Amino acid sequence: MSDLLQQQLSTVQSNLQPAPPTIASATTITPTSRLTFVTGTVAIATINPFATGYHEIVLIFTNAAPAAFATSGNIKTAGLPVQNIPVTLQWDPTSLLWWVAV
Repeated sequence: MSDLLQQQLSTVQSNLQPAPPTIASATTITPTSRLTFVTGTVAIATINPFATGYHEIVLIFTNAAPAAFATSGNIKTAGLPVQNIPVTLQWDPTSLLWWVAV
């Protein structure tokens, strides 16, 4: 995503912003807004960042048994998400890693 579309990362959005999408879990995902619903049980190892600087995303896993994050990509910690509980991830542009808060 271009830095020009950073409003989609804002914690305050208008009704003109896209609705939160639902994507399937996969080894690599590319969220397109700050809040994203995730289906499936594949462990996520890499999340493509939105922008070049610091930013956050929130993932909500809808499957009853989501897999733990894998640390083989750009995710720092192998947090275990829980169904329907928001997981916040912070992108550190220095280490090029996502830091998971579960």
